[in-house]
This record gives sequence, structure tokens and C-alpha cells, in this order.
Amino acid sequence: QVQLVESGGGTKQAGETLRLSCAASGRTDRIYVMAWFRQAPGKERELVGCIKWKDSTRWYGDSVQGRATVSKDDLKYELTLEMNSLQSDDTAVYFCAAEAGFYGLRPQDFGTWGRGTQVTVSS
Repeated sequence: QVQLVESGGGTKQAGETLRLSCAASGRTDRIYVMAWFRQAPGKERELVGCIKWKDSTRWYGDSVQGRATVSKDDLKYELTLEMNSLQSDDTAVYFCAAEAGFYGLRPQDFGTWGRGTQVTVSS
């Protein structure tokens, strides 16, 4: 079993850069993909970015394309999200997710989740 713990949330000003980390522990050898999702109040959970652990293939959600970068630390089994030019629409709970295979980029394609970290962007 894999456990995920997010860190780095909080309140940011519009225009600033966000940096979140997700530490994986447990059966990390089973991780095939990791991803960041976010969910704003009253909205569905959406993909921010996803990375395939073996070859670093990346995918990004349309709403953050060009502003977000996901990266990984192979030794620490840590996933990082950096997102610049923050806007009030980026206010959401950000979740880290992992899966042992690649089944798609929808939330239901991931079986392991962290508890999430709140990010609030004030203008």
C-alpha cells in the first residue's frame, strides 16, 4: 500500500508562484503514475498535472496548461507541483494521487489519494 502526504498549501497572492510537494511512502515500488488534482468549492475534481514515473511523460490539465510543471524526485519518491501566475480561480484543495498502472487522467483512474492541501489565492 502507498501513502501520500501533501505539503506546501496556504494563502498566496495573485501573480505569485505556488509550490506543492507530495511525499510517497510504503510500497513506492508499485507506483507507475502520480498526479496532482484540484477541487474548488462546487466544482468537480480536475487534473492539474500527471507524470509517468518510469519515463517522465507528463500531461497537464487545460486550465493550467503553460503555467504548471510537475516534477519528481526518484530518490525521495516525491512529486512536486510548481504553478506560476496564480489567479483567484486557482483557489482549491489540491490532491496528490498515485496508481500502479496507467488507466487515464480522470480522478476515478487513480486509487490512492492524499488528504489534500488547501490553496487560497487572494487578489
